[in-house]
Amino acid sequence: MSTIRKVLVANRGEIARRVFRTCRELGIETVAVFSDADAGMPFVAEADVAVRLPGSAPSDTYLRGDLVIEAARRSGADAIHPGYGFLSENAEFARDVEAAGLTWIGPSPESIDQMGSKIRAKEIMAAADVPILSVDVDAVSESDLPLLVKASAGGGGRGMRVVERLEELPGELEKARAEAASAFGDGTVFVEPYLPRARHVEVQVLADTHGTVWAVGDRDCSIQRRHQKVVEEAPAPNLSETARTTLHAAARQAAEAVAYRGAGTVEFLVDGDRVFFLEMNTRLQVEHPVTEEVHGIDLVAAQIAIAEGQPLTGEVSAPRGHAIEVRLYAEDPADDWSPQTGTIRAFELPDSVRVDSAVEVGSVVGIHYDAMIAKVIAHGPDRGTALRTLVDALRRSRVHGVTTNAAALRQILEAKQVREADLWTSMLEENADEWFGDEAGDPLVPVAAALAEASLAATSARVLSRIPAGFRNVPSQPLTREYEGHPAVAYGSRQGRLAVDGATVVSIETGDASAEVLLEVDGVTRRYLVAVTDGHVDVDGPEGSTSLTPVPRFVDPADVVAEGSLLAPMPAAVTAVKVADGDRVAKGDPVVVLEAMKMQHTISAPSDGVVSGLAVSVGQQVEAGAVLAVIEEESE
Repeated sequence: MSTIRKVLVANRGEIARRVFRTCRELGIETVAVFSDADAGMPFVAEADVAVRLPGSAPSDTYLRGDLVIEAARRSGADAIHPGYGFLSENAEFARDVEAAGLTWIGPSPESIDQMGSKIRAKEIMAAADVPILSVDVDAVSESDLPLLVKASAGGGGRGMRVVERLEELPGELEKARAEAASAFGDGTVFVEPYLPRARHVEVQVLADTHGTVWAVGDRDCSIQRRHQKVVEEAPAPNLSETARTTLHAAARQAAEAVAYRGAGTVEFLVDGDRVFFLEMNTRLQVEHPVTEEVHGIDLVAAQIAIAEGQPLTGEVSAPRGHAIEVRLYAEDPADDWSPQTGTIRAFELPDSVRVDSAVEVGSVVGIHYDAMIAKVIAHGPDRGTALRTLVDALRRSRVHGVTTNAAALRQILEAKQVREADLWTSMLEENADEWFGDEAGDPLVPVAAALAEASLAATSARVLSRIPAGFRNVPSQPLTREYEGHPAVAYGSRQGRLAVDGATVVSIETGDASAEVLLEVDGVTRRYLVAVTDGHVDVDGPEGSTSLTPVPRFVDPADVVAEGSLLAPMPAAVTAVKVADGDRVAKGDPVVVLEAMKMQHTISAPSDGVVSGLAVSVGQQVEAGAVLAVIEEESE
């Protein structure tokens, strides 16, 4: 057996911080590698030493195995932990790590090869009597519909497309190949039957080099959006004992079939008592914390011990209570869940939950990597308690600087089907209108923001500082403040008292660029904490966090864009331009394709017209709100 002294984590963000935490507990030194875009991120500062990988794009940095191995050599690391994503399931990289005399904290390159191709993996599983789903893409018929196109080399929902009609298959295959090639460097895809009412259940496995294979419980990951997991929980609720027994046995068979070692996950579709193999992830999973919480095990520590040659001893502990995890993303659910960028101004979550985060105050969320900023995990004696704890933690969280999916996560967790554990893989898309369509928000948030801004402006005024904050010189015209997406707030009185219609201002206590506002409606007092920064007003109230953007009273004509302008919805890279100046387009025709955080976004023509003012080219980086092109409607 070999003893690991110094681990380089070939990854970034929350997974690097997660591995560092266990290494510190084990007395192992840590090494970070970082891109230029990540130079100021917390994981870099938390490592004992850090090595720069010049550039920002993943292809220039975290996907460069040669640079990562050279960083290990320069820093004196004797082992490499791949985390998940990037090179974690790259067999060639694993071979290169071992060839360099370093310890690879993961499965053998041969196991990665066998499971790395989902097509080959299914063949191996069929030979091992593990039930599979399959369909021949060259012999697809109407009876096979609906279909699911999947990337052979990757996961995370990238390169996946649902096909409802046969005529859509060629186009969806092309899109899936392009997205898979961009995300994984391999455009190979395959097709299988799509079971929209089935559940996605996976089994955590651990295997040592002495022939012992453990099935460390199961997790339900059915709540997904665009095939990307949103909510994960352990143990899988409402699972029949027949299905659970089959799952655990099939997972052990899968691991044994490829002589697996280390931590891995075998994923299945479950339809009643029927179980079908999906894929095997030869790495640690994003959702591994829920298994750690219910089984009292540190999976990273287990990975390291197995890599050192230590045997698994004892037995897998029975599940203790229930754990649920949500992925907190920098994304805007109201804007088709588009990725968001920005600088984190506040980041606080209650101590009642475990938080594995990529960011802290001051961190920059950019365009180059996945939009997940944290995983929030609640553990309780039963599922109901864990759900309630998690919902409350999301409500009391304070995250400002980027728009997040926190409110949408609460709506999902509070949905009747989720509370009752009636789960299936397409449930989020099928219930989206009901779950997310009627979110009015707290109407007092802009009121509290306006009152806080007025109070802070008065206390910091350099002239006329003795005039009360709410003084209205013209009785017929109230003072107003307006925020994007909200009606204007009217406030103030002739007596200079801050007042609003529909609520009583109980008190306003100002501090340094912040204020506490107490408002009473129908005898109920609500407390709001308001922070005012340049161009933003952040409000934390009883219903959660909100960031408001003030509407300027006067607009520079130079800032007004031409009618028909197509604007970039987020900072992104231009990967394709489908038109040229002067081209005629129809409503819905693709104009520009953007890539942000490893996802492609097609910007389409909003109406019939002629392209003018095409302002971008392939490879160009654009900021949110940048004009990409103008579609001029033709006069009849």
